[in-house]
Amino acid sequence: MAAFVAGTPWMRIRVIPELAPPLIFRRHFRRNFSVRASVDSNAPVRVRFAPSPTGNLHVGGARTALFNYLFARSKGGKFVLRIEDTDLERSSRESEEAVLRDLAWLGLDWDEGPGIGGDYGPYRQSERNSMYKQYAEKLLESGQVYRCFCSNEELEKTKEIAELKKLPPVYSGKWATATNEEVQEELAKGTPYTYRFRVPKEGSLKINDLIRGEVSWKLDTLGDFVIMRSNGQPVYNFCVTVDDATMSISHVIRAEEHLPNTLRQALIYKALGFPMPSFAHVSLILAPDRSKLSKRHGATSVGQFRDMGYLPQAIVNYLALLGWGDGTENEFFTIDQLVEKFSIGRVNKSGAVFDSTKLRWMNGQHLRALPSEELSKLIGERWKSTGLLTESEGPFVDEAVQLLKDGIDLVTDSDTALSNLLSYPLRDSLTSPEGKPTVEDKLSEISASLLAAYDSGELFGALEEGHAGWQKWVKGFGKTLRRKGKSLFMPLRVLLTGKLHGPDMGSSVILIYKAGNHGVVAPQTGFVTLKERFEMLRQLDWEALKQDHPALESAATVSN
Repeated sequence: MAAFVAGTPWMRIRVIPELAPPLIFRRHFRRNFSVRASVDSNAPVRVRFAPSPTGNLHVGGARTALFNYLFARSKGGKFVLRIEDTDLERSSRESEEAVLRDLAWLGLDWDEGPGIGGDYGPYRQSERNSMYKQYAEKLLESGQVYRCFCSNEELEKTKEIAELKKLPPVYSGKWATATNEEVQEELAKGTPYTYRFRVPKEGSLKINDLIRGEVSWKLDTLGDFVIMRSNGQPVYNFCVTVDDATMSISHVIRAEEHLPNTLRQALIYKALGFPMPSFAHVSLILAPDRSKLSKRHGATSVGQFRDMGYLPQAIVNYLALLGWGDGTENEFFTIDQLVEKFSIGRVNKSGAVFDSTKLRWMNGQHLRALPSEELSKLIGERWKSTGLLTESEGPFVDEAVQLLKDGIDLVTDSDTALSNLLSYPLRDSLTSPEGKPTVEDKLSEISASLLAAYDSGELFGALEEGHAGWQKWVKGFGKTLRRKGKSLFMPLRVLLTGKLHGPDMGSSVILIYKAGNHGVVAPQTGFVTLKERFEMLRQLDWEALKQDHPALESAATVSN
């Protein structure tokens, strides 16, 4: 058979026989046939994300959910959430709750599904068993499905023989031609049986995948397949087809690993007389080595990235770019912008490599794009919860966040950024190779002048006036020393902050001064106040330092 699925929302399948046998699915079915689709362009767009609650939400699943969400929102359609929990041994309500929590955190709100309901429920496969059995019986009555009494041992032996002959493991069709008497005899004995779907022996199936283009399969490689197990439980492909059809799903957007399932599902659609949706199979997310992304490559679940301090809007933005782009160089999108720009036609069929460095960078972009108040609240609460500060809001928090935000990509980075600001690694800086030129540029004389400004109260008086006072003081200090630019600011940075590099020096010094006066820094942080820093400078043996002696050991104990 050949199914032509256009890039349109909804289609009705019609069988066109090449010959004219009385029945489509007869026991001795051996003919070619075609399937053509007549399009219903007025049908509403309905998509679904159907996770199995057997673990955490993988970033690949999250991207599939995102693409479905964006497609639905961009078309004014519905985004349906369905839980595929037929794997009773592995499925758990805890995993389901975790998946729902992760989707909600990402902002992918669903229109129908668990917790919301809808006209097409129930939305858990485990609650739809009676429906599956109803449709299975319908296929049995029509002759499109038959009972198979083969034991597992028989099937395994047939499979082994096929492997030896290097043939595909296709079912032999032993019970496909059984008489009614033979069937009744096995039923009377209570022999377990499955329901097998009759697959045409010749022909092919062809679909037009919205991402991958034309895809086709030959039917003779499939064989009659099981739709109901001997324990009465439906098989995945049967459940999915019945669910998508009865929920009026117009577009099935899913991972490419489901592409082979399309053949079985298309046959079931046709047999039940259901309209067939459009299919779009998204490529896998790859690791840097271009293998399938897995746990061995590091964090792979949405929950892990949340716990690491990533923002949901950054995760959404990055996942959208794994296989999609709007045709420009722009990489920064809010979810509303993604809805506006998204097109399934721009989804790439090649695999996309997951780059954790790029994700971290993007998170920094979204973090710094937050309104100032929101950013201060987020980081201030973090600093208080980790014990760095005694308060989560106020002028000190606001100024510290604004000063340090350019060096923060993750909320967790803010701990290191603030700790670095409050620390005073003077000894390490002065004895480092990079610090040697600064030391040799008469740093001891500048230190003496700086101590004089501290002792006179001139420096602290300037710091009380804030940035204007600091700028006025440092200009005058530079004139006194006949220094400006780097020859002035590098020595001051080292002496006041203990570091050779860092954020704006004036803002840093003012914050350090305020932290020492306002008691906002928790005692256990190792914070060295400005007063303690000047006492360390006063104890410094510059002559020993010039001789490469560890002269700062005694000075370092002052702050203790």
